[in-house]
Amino acid sequence: MKKKGGRKILGFMVKEEKEENRGSVEFQVFSFTNKIRRLASHLELHKKDFSSERGLRILLGKRRRLLAYLAKKNRVGYKKLISQLNIREQ
Repeated sequence: MKKKGGRKILGFMVKEEKEENRGSVEFQVFSFTNKIRRLASHLELHKKDFSSERGLRILLGKRRRLLAYLAKKNRVGYKKLISQLNIREQ
């Protein structure tokens, strides 16, 4: 993992170009995954933070729907993304 601007970014998502396609499904899943991991680590420390837990569940649902869409539209891209992000068992 590389650090860029105080944020951790996986190497496969870092591009040489300044323009990134932030609207792509892959980038959105990547972004949700980072938020989910950050919230999960927060909830390990603050077990009774139910507002953050609700936010985590909402993000999990959004990511799940995006992954279902990607699996339907682009099976190869879906398998590549989940293996790179290490989010589902294969």
